[in-house]
Amino acid sequence: MTGEVAVLGAGMHPWGKWGRGFVEYGVVAARAALADAGVEWREVDSIVGADTVRGGYPGYVAGATFARALGWQGARVTSVYAACASGAQAVNAARAQILSGLADVVLVVGADAAPKGFFRPAGGDRPDDPDWLRFRVLGATNPTYFGLYARRRMAVHGDSLEDFAQVKVKNSAMGALNPYARYRKRVTGEEVAASAVVADPLRLLDICATSDGGAALVLSGMEFARRHGVAAPVRLRAVSTVTPRYPNTVLDLPDIATDSAVAVEPPDRTFRASIATAAFEEAGIGPEDLSLAEVYDLSTALELQWYEDLGLCGEGEGAKLLREGATALGGRIPVNPSGGLASFGEAVPAQAIAQVCELTWQLRGTAGDRQVADARVGITANQGLFGHGSAVVAVR
Repeated sequence: MTGEVAVLGAGMHPWGKWGRGFVEYGVVAARAALADAGVEWREVDSIVGADTVRGGYPGYVAGATFARALGWQGARVTSVYAACASGAQAVNAARAQILSGLADVVLVVGADAAPKGFFRPAGGDRPDDPDWLRFRVLGATNPTYFGLYARRRMAVHGDSLEDFAQVKVKNSAMGALNPYARYRKRVTGEEVAASAVVADPLRLLDICATSDGGAALVLSGMEFARRHGVAAPVRLRAVSTVTPRYPNTVLDLPDIATDSAVAVEPPDRTFRASIATAAFEEAGIGPEDLSLAEVYDLSTALELQWYEDLGLCGEGEGAKLLREGATALGGRIPVNPSGGLASFGEAVPAQAIAQVCELTWQLRGTAGDRQVADARVGITANQGLFGHGSAVVAVR
């Protein structure tokens, strides 16, 4: 067990396609988080920036970029990159600084100005890079992978196109209630089915967009929170950042091959399942203790997989859980009450931070019309390239 850290503030810049630089989005989110915390920028001991690989050189030094934009004040600085898990890695770096005594108050910021269409590897030829190879050798874009994963669920578990569409229907209903979401319109299953095929069997509305946006958190030690007059803050109890175990027998892009299980039995848990398990073990809880979850719904089919990986149901039972209404607002375990990536789209360095923002508002009871009743424990889960798994457990 590790110590807990307090979430004093949470802030976001609305998601969309705004046509401006990522620094502007991050600064808006940071100032909102500082105001929410009642903390002045000059009081912050450290700033951790989640990097973007776009926007030129400043994107690779996001911590210092945001510190400069807020005004140099001598804070310790860190920049973190872990693809889609960058935000959670940034949270973990901030937590480590607080628990080690290096800082009392840390500002965590992530923001992006994403290109139109699916993400591609950063420029240059890199024949030893699996991410580069899967584009050049296989032509396997992210939507291609999402489609393959959906086909696998259909073949192995019997999921249907209607099941996938209902994930979008559920998330759009919750995203319509979120002022920070890019898409605030409910959609029907018929509208999902009528949207253009992108990567068979998935339609346009099955796959998340790429977006601009920003998110920020102000974290502190528990003693600082008490001195600051916050007696019962939302607390981060666990952050999981595990990697896969050998052998990995299910294709998981960008890797374009799997390990053989002839000589070595596969591990007890898949990679994604191990992400949640590590977080549960550190927090001293189980899936039965959860009030809500924010998961990485790059596609509708992948959200169903997260239900099983989080232990919310048994293997192959994700679609059944969805059909029962358990993961909708008002259900036993609401998943993505924020609206998820289905409603936001991807702003890569910001999205794992945005997930923790949503947990914070839900656990405080300030999420408005999308509030989960009596929320006490929440988990986030996402996956970045090259084995960057992450999950965060927050409690009140």
